[in-house]
Amino acid sequence: MRIATWNVNSIKQRLDHAAIWLKERQPDLVCLQEIKCVDEAFPREAFEALGYNVAVHGQKGFNGVAVLSKLPFDEVTTGLPGDEADVQSRFIEVVVSTPKGAVRVCGIYLPNGNPPDTEKYPYKLGWMARLKTLIAQRLTYEEPLVIAGDYNVIPAPEDVHDPALWVGDALFLPKTRAAFRELLNLGLTEAVRATTDEAKLYTFWDYQAGAWQKNNGIRIDHLLLSPQAADRLKGVGIDKHTRTWEKPSDHVPVWADFDLG
Repeated sequence: MRIATWNVNSIKQRLDHAAIWLKERQPDLVCLQEIKCVDEAFPREAFEALGYNVAVHGQKGFNGVAVLSKLPFDEVTTGLPGDEADVQSRFIEVVVSTPKGAVRVCGIYLPNGNPPDTEKYPYKLGWMARLKTLIAQRLTYEEPLVIAGDYNVIPAPEDVHDPALWVGDALFLPKTRAAFRELLNLGLTEAVRATTDEAKLYTFWDYQAGAWQKNNGIRIDHLLLSPQAADRLKGVGIDKHTRTWEKPSDHVPVWADFDLG
């Protein structure tokens, strides 16, 4: 079973890219972030024509997450619990059934948090605390669980082209990285670093200052795995080539293969 994540930075602008990549990579389930449209405007027919079931938690002009799955959804839940005042569409959870049992996948678009001296940074840390609470509960199910998405977290210095340039950024602040480690310390495994220590592995390159051409990237798109998922991990990939396409997303897909089907 292949599970992937991709911040598409507007599904309407990147629909052709998404279709090409889906045909090429053939993920069984993919979490999309920053779709930037309401549920009714999501181009579900295009994905259904490719054999995918569609679940959407959208928001007009901003944020928004979705899941595409070749397997039918047994459950779909939207919205991260813990703050009734939070109206941002950043969390979707699905359950699908495989021949080896249920698989639970959470698609997340974690808040950016910049500028860190505004209310945006406490919102980011609060969101991460709520996610930790939810995942701790989900781990009690002892089932394969994948939390896939744009975390807006640079976990370590080796995940950024020039750490000194990011010292004051919300993606790299000590509290941000500590909160990410707290997630891992629940018993989760980060898929990419479980399979490689390779340097200069990035998933995001800014549109400005020739970042892509200079490979001035950062790694902020992650798949975190429960022990039951990590035990069945077979391989991981970062589809860097999609950043070369015309008018690309500033993020590229990350995927992992599991012995689950």
